[in-house]
Amino acid sequence: MNNPWNILGVPMRGGILVICDHASNHVPDEIDLGISTDLLNQHIAYDIGVAEVANYLVDLSGCAAFLATHSRLVVDLNRYPGDASAIPQESDGFAVPGNMLDAAGREKRLDRYFHPYHTQLQDLLRHHRPSLILSVHSFTPRLESQPHRHRPWEIGILYNEYETASTLAIERLEGEGLIVGDQLPYSGKHLNATMNRHAEANEIPYVGVEIRQDLVGDSAGQERFAAILGEMAQYVVEKLASDGSN
Repeated sequence: MNNPWNILGVPMRGGILVICDHASNHVPDEIDLGISTDLLNQHIAYDIGVAEVANYLVDLSGCAAFLATHSRLVVDLNRYPGDASAIPQESDGFAVPGNMLDAAGREKRLDRYFHPYHTQLQDLLRHHRPSLILSVHSFTPRLESQPHRHRPWEIGILYNEYETASTLAIERLEGEGLIVGDQLPYSGKHLNATMNRHAEANEIPYVGVEIRQDLVGDSAGQERFAAILGEMAQYVVEKLASDGSN
């Protein structure tokens, strides 16, 4: 049985850990979502570019990364298990008939893919508590369900109750000339489940990152943003240490 996570690099106490809940578009053979395979290459299935950004981050910055190994259409790991959207029956206007599950089928899916991922992440953080978590996602420039609403931000920073690291990240990224969304393209007050559970609940500093997908669609963009995030993360860690916030 394959694990629903993959670890890149060597996690270290006091290091930087990258977490990508939506790194993969893989659908296990045991699951039939009932959708066109073309949809698995679109944003509804995974966060385009983030796995590659994470790989570059590990190579360039020496951090570690914790990546999901299945599509968010199988189980969305950045949700609470009781949320209907944890096993989405619809995404951006597309129906997912294979997710029309009864209570027993839903629990089986969660037990196989959701709970082991979060249990492993909890264990990793307990044994290798980082100085900073980078939660890396990507967002589509336009939603199919809102085609006329342009999302111009190059990168977004999300957070819930813990704002300190995010404020520093926004300051650094804007200083690099990037168009930064503060709680955009959506708010971390509403969609922050993994960081709420593993970072905020354990008082681990974190920065939630959303990169616009067209900017990380090729290796040049992926390496560029890995370098940007690596430098930003190091800046945040140093500022937190000097200010006594970590």
